[in-house]
Amino acid sequence: MPTYQYACNTCAHEFEAFQSFSDDSLTHCPECQGDIRKVYTAVGVVFKGSGFYKTDSVAKKTTTTPTAPAPTTPAPKTD
Repeated sequence: MPTYQYACNTCAHEFEAFQSFSDDSLTHCPECQGDIRKVYTAVGVVFKGSGFYKTDSVAKKTTTTPTAPAPTTPAPKTD
């Protein structure tokens, strides 16, 4: 169940509430019954390493430089 942070506009009281996605947002401060607002913060998840991005699953292209054919020497003649 998600945890939401709220802050009161009147008394600056901050608190968290466990709510389902389908629940309505809270509207009153439990301390002073004033209006409250949701506090949005950055998500604390960081994906590091390989395997998390679309480009990680693409085969790596290798670049080769064309090489000149090796010089050939004629075979010795046998009679």
